[in-house]
Amino acid sequence: MPSKRRAPPGKARPPAKRPSKLAKDNGLSADQEAEIREAFGLFAVHHPDHEDSKEGVLRKDDVRRCLISLNLTPDKSEVPSILATIDPLETGFVAFVPFLSYAAIAMHSKEHGSDEDDEEDEYREESNAEEVGAAYRLFTHGGTGPITLAHLRRVAKELREDVPDDVLKDMVLEANGGVKGKGRDVGGVNLEDFESVMKRAGLSFG
Repeated sequence: MPSKRRAPPGKARPPAKRPSKLAKDNGLSADQEAEIREAFGLFAVHHPDHEDSKEGVLRKDDVRRCLISLNLTPDKSEVPSILATIDPLETGFVAFVPFLSYAAIAMHSKEHGSDEDDEEDEYREESNAEEVGAAYRLFTHGGTGPITLAHLRRVAKELREDVPDDVLKDMVLEANGGVKGKGRDVGGVNLEDFESVMKRAGLSFG
């Protein structure tokens, strides 16, 4: 007569939610990722230029509403810099991954924020630096940089924008002050150059 097998301890417990790679890359828990997905889904629309995006896209006018639903309400004056971060080519639509990256930063900033007046300026500076860094990483696909011509090509392709190489090269050269790489390489854009470009464009995070 075969012996009765005992169920392994803890087998009856429901499996704990595991954060996806995307959530881990942005320092989010599985619950936080689910919360962002749910909010995004409330406002997302399907657009013919973004058929590959299974989550749909946000219209730029709905970005603030979506953040409000996550209790991450930005001032109206902050919206242009937010859109510059998550829709750098000004398509008018925001895909899920850039939105999640920004929402993650906003969540982290809120968690570490302080209501003390004497810490407000320091907190704002830290938050600004985080937002600039996040915008930079959107171009480098999470890498440390610098932003290269290949990165700009990838961003343009993801956003279904047909931007000539000459235009992309000019963007890099303008950003890095015309410092070329070896041979015909136009070089790259480091974080300091990127921040300067944002400020010159009136898109400083403040």
